[in-house]
Amino acid sequence: MLLLYRFGLTIFYILMKFASLWHPKAKLWVSGRKHWEEELRSKVGKIDSSVWFHFASLGEFEQGRPVLEALKKAEPKTNIIISFFSPSGYEICKNYALAKAVCYLPLDTPNNATTFIEIIKPKYAVFTKYEYWFYFFRTLQQQHIPLYIVSAIFRQNQVFFKWYGGFYRQMLGFITYFFVQNKESKDLLTSLGYQNVALSGDTRFDRVAENAKNKKELKEIEAFCGSSKVFVAGSTWPADEELLNTIIESYPNWKIIIAPHEIVEANLQQLEKQLIGKTMRYSNLKVHKSSLPQVLIIDNIGLLSSLYSYGHVAYIGGGFGKGIHNTLEAAAFGLPVIFGPRYQKFQEAKDLVELKAGFSISNQAELNDCFKLLQSDTHKEAGKQAKAYVDAHTGATGQILKKILA
Repeated sequence: MLLLYRFGLTIFYILMKFASLWHPKAKLWVSGRKHWEEELRSKVGKIDSSVWFHFASLGEFEQGRPVLEALKKAEPKTNIIISFFSPSGYEICKNYALAKAVCYLPLDTPNNATTFIEIIKPKYAVFTKYEYWFYFFRTLQQQHIPLYIVSAIFRQNQVFFKWYGGFYRQMLGFITYFFVQNKESKDLLTSLGYQNVALSGDTRFDRVAENAKNKKELKEIEAFCGSSKVFVAGSTWPADEELLNTIIESYPNWKIIIAPHEIVEANLQQLEKQLIGKTMRYSNLKVHKSSLPQVLIIDNIGLLSSLYSYGHVAYIGGGFGKGIHNTLEAAAFGLPVIFGPRYQKFQEAKDLVELKAGFSISNQAELNDCFKLLQSDTHKEAGKQAKAYVDAHTGATGQILKKILA
């Protein structure tokens, strides 16, 4: 099985190199790993030790960030090394102030794992939610370096719990301690004989609650919104955006803010074409302060979590694709959240639906009905329920840090 694992990684790398000829993200993924050893040694310099945080992408960074920042606050002299698998995380966080170095995780091979760990000298490693790399994990165990998984979540249909999943179960055995999001995850690990598990919850609650408590003022956004009610559509994909036309036309007194998940020129132009004459880009907002249109398209990264503070109702994209994006950022500000049908993998979305603070829609008619419902005082009660849900689930960070630093 190990040979098959290495073969699969090799094929994956070849495919990424091929895709890099035309795909921007694949190009960044490949180029970011060229000469990784020299670049990492240059960034890290000579250190005695570090704490290594690994994140698959930006979403996992935001999830694990509360633990990282709490650790840095508790131990200011700690050298933080951050690695990313995806360019979407690395490109945004490469200049993160609390880190000694931010880098791409090299391909999981025996030599890469040994060299990487030799350079950064971790006292322990913290992985967030998922990503299981055999050689990195094995090398950490062989060198008696603790490995923690935070905000982990497991489901019965994952390969770890299949009859043929022995190789992947072996990787679980390299982990020092699991901090899981829900009881199902704890029960599944316990069924495999693991007792090194704590039901700590999801650190994202701490992150979004803190963000809502210290909300940023965006004067241009405030001017755009004026006294109007505001519908914020965050992390949208084309399938989500196609549904927004009717809402825009039916509710001309509402301001609409759309923050696409992928901010590339082709996507922005397509959205402008779809909503011709009704839009303005955020980058032009400072210039044109009069005759503001109904729809604002966000064309830069990093604003979304603050935009929700100006909203009354939120739509979260991704539910017509692989799965919805972050509902908690909006819920923390007391917004009811609407999203597509693919949300079953997300416990918080299921909880919000049960509380009638989240609403799943499958088509245009259902979105229209839902938005009409939320015109009444219903949206106020739904928003209160959303915020109360977030506030009730904070505290995971403190529990995790207490165990790690014990």
